[in-house]
Amino acid sequence: MCRSSRRSTSSRFLPVLLILFVGSGCSGLIYEIVWFQLLQLVIGSSTVSLGVLLGSFMGGLCLGSIALPRMISARRNALRVYAVLELGIGVIGISLLFGMPYIGSLYTDYAGHGLPGILLRAAICAVCLLPPTVLMGATLPAIARWMETTREDVARLGFFYGANIAGAVFGCLLAGFYLLRVHDVAVATYVAATINAVVAIVSIALSTLNARRATRADQTETTPSRSPGAWCVYAAIALSGLTALGAEVIWTRQLSLMLGASVYTFSLILAVFLIGLGFGSSAGAFLSRKLSRPRLALGWCQFLLAGAVWWAVYMISCSLPYWPVDPSLATTPWLNFQLDFVRCLWAMLPAACLWGASFPLALAGAASRGQDPGRLVGGVYAANTIGAIVGAIGFSMLLVAWLGTQRSHQVLIGLNVVAAVLMFVPLVWRAWRVKASASSVGDPRESVTRFGGMFVVVTLTGLAILLATKVPKTPRGLIAFGRQLPTWTSWPDFIYVGEGMNASVAVSELSDGTRNFHVSGKVVASSETHDMRLQRMLGHVPGLIHPKPRSALVVGCGAGVTAGSITLYPDIERIVICEIEPLIPPAAAKYFGLENDRVLDDPRVEVVYDDARHYIATTKEKFDIITSDPIHPWVKGAAALYSQEYFQLCNGRLNPGGMVTQWVPLYETNLEAVKSELATFFAVYPFGTIWANDIDGEGYDLVLLGQTEATKIDMDGLQQRLDREDHQLVLESLDQVSLGSALGLLTKYAGRGPDLKPWLKDAEINRDRNLRLQYLAGMGLNSYQEEWIYESILDYRRYPEDLFVATGLRGKALRAVFARRPTSE
Repeated sequence: MCRSSRRSTSSRFLPVLLILFVGSGCSGLIYEIVWFQLLQLVIGSSTVSLGVLLGSFMGGLCLGSIALPRMISARRNALRVYAVLELGIGVIGISLLFGMPYIGSLYTDYAGHGLPGILLRAAICAVCLLPPTVLMGATLPAIARWMETTREDVARLGFFYGANIAGAVFGCLLAGFYLLRVHDVAVATYVAATINAVVAIVSIALSTLNARRATRADQTETTPSRSPGAWCVYAAIALSGLTALGAEVIWTRQLSLMLGASVYTFSLILAVFLIGLGFGSSAGAFLSRKLSRPRLALGWCQFLLAGAVWWAVYMISCSLPYWPVDPSLATTPWLNFQLDFVRCLWAMLPAACLWGASFPLALAGAASRGQDPGRLVGGVYAANTIGAIVGAIGFSMLLVAWLGTQRSHQVLIGLNVVAAVLMFVPLVWRAWRVKASASSVGDPRESVTRFGGMFVVVTLTGLAILLATKVPKTPRGLIAFGRQLPTWTSWPDFIYVGEGMNASVAVSELSDGTRNFHVSGKVVASSETHDMRLQRMLGHVPGLIHPKPRSALVVGCGAGVTAGSITLYPDIERIVICEIEPLIPPAAAKYFGLENDRVLDDPRVEVVYDDARHYIATTKEKFDIITSDPIHPWVKGAAALYSQEYFQLCNGRLNPGGMVTQWVPLYETNLEAVKSELATFFAVYPFGTIWANDIDGEGYDLVLLGQTEATKIDMDGLQQRLDREDHQLVLESLDQVSLGSALGLLTKYAGRGPDLKPWLKDAEINRDRNLRLQYLAGMGLNSYQEEWIYESILDYRRYPEDLFVATGLRGKALRAVFARRPTSE
């Protein structure tokens, strides 16, 4: 078939092929979200685990883009190869859905800590993710063989890249706002697999209708030499990928502070980034058809990226956080989502568009006539992906923690300049070489190119360096107060601020001496009386009700107050604190040592730095008490510490007669989320009880207490223990938070599982397969309904005759507390 005829065929089928590639991108993003959610339940959600996940996923894409052009003959029908790849992705996707429980069980049997544990996580991720992602990475090189390496067809390859990203945008929003919010990972997987099947069927149909045969008479198996100087293009596009993923890591971290780190926020941030890449790649593809020097355009993109990165960090640090927006005033969370979407666009879109435009310009800059388009696309895509892997892992695991976000942004700007120089310097050098030849003597245009090019490179490099020196720091107020920053009118004194691998941490002190412990834009602990009471209740409720606790696991260090309260019990021999962020325990020791009884200096205490879900799943140790005070359930991933399977894991790590306590907030949430948390807990601990940390009788947060069997709480026995000499420190600790007696503690009883069954009959159980809680709670993170929710719970509270053993005056006093409020029948 002649070249013009093939070009006509390509043009005729181009719209359909672009739609197919939209489908590929949509299914790919759905799979990515689902697989990450499933694998995080197995290997944990620490930065190390996320780095292993991301490296495996993107490594597979890279391998696929390199392998297909070398392993599959260019004489094969491109559409049929593409169809086989799509079918393979769908089959593996469904297989992973059913195989993940077995993989998780196998992993927990052999998992450990340190380097061997990391290597095992990498092996698990490789086994699960490499097969499907290798096929995903091969799709673009496969479809590229439908085209030629002419300027027009190379530009069309950029449109394919843009179509794939457009599909990814749709898949991101579909999964984040509908499939996983309304359904679960199984339904999301089936939808993605169905898309794969439809794409494959249509591709096969097109291959049979197409007159273009698999054998291409004018193409041999030998690949022409690369375009001269193509290595500069590959290096520049690798640096472009590195800076793109590095910036995405930093901006996601900063924007989640500003907007609230809910699952919806992460979906919006990713969608905006992908939208920019899609627009940019389409624009770059259009320009590459018109430009005679695409490498020059690629260089300009990299220089402009230095300014775009500075723009983004300035907006995120100095402008957007101070917009006078009170998110709690919105009548529906969807209004906040729209505003958050606009703010993300305003900050990230310019840079994302330039990164998107870089890919088609790199294709045009590296192309040579007659080259196998599959190898061309595969090489450029692989270089970009390798850079992206280095950027994502390097910035998330190393640079942000070592240098901070300000210095990390300066590194990004510097790398953009290096990428630009890689494009400009060879052009200037070639102009000098042309000047040296006899044929160019006296040509004024070459003189302009030489000196103009040198001037541009030096000037723009100087401007970029100037911009780098003006990069602002992440505001302390943003780290401390997050999305509530615009509502603060007076600033405390920040006595500590740190940026760690997993979270940003701050400690502030008010004028009255009250200290607040901030983690990722939220106050997680303070020396305020009501906060101190909650933290101590998490330790004292199980510590007193258990007859003789000897060991305890504390999930989440916070200010260390909960763990410190447990150290006061005379029979305690061992306490394990499981904390994901290494900055938190030292800060707690230094600034809350008085409140936490110097817990981190206690030889009985061991701090384990790990994701709590992962630690509980993999440890063989058992405890008398497990107390869990994780981050708010609306934070992405936190729902895994409130799921039915998590509580079952905790139950398996309890000694006989052991107890579990769980924190449940009533503020920054809604009724549906609280019902889900209680119903899920009671599904594992049907005789569980609720203990309220109220403020002057109004709801604030709860402590859930669970045991595998029903228990009796003897108030006289509790008081006798508190009156003993070896429990005087316990009594003092309770007295400091207005709970200085057994009566004071038991008055905080707010209900139990059997009594609340009518109220919880419509509650959704939070399971690993759906993590429904993070979607329910994410809708209510700007709600303040704690008083109403607490009143709804108290409607079902009654005196538990079969639970409390209380006689004499103490018994009458306790009954009088419950008699003050009518209960529902």
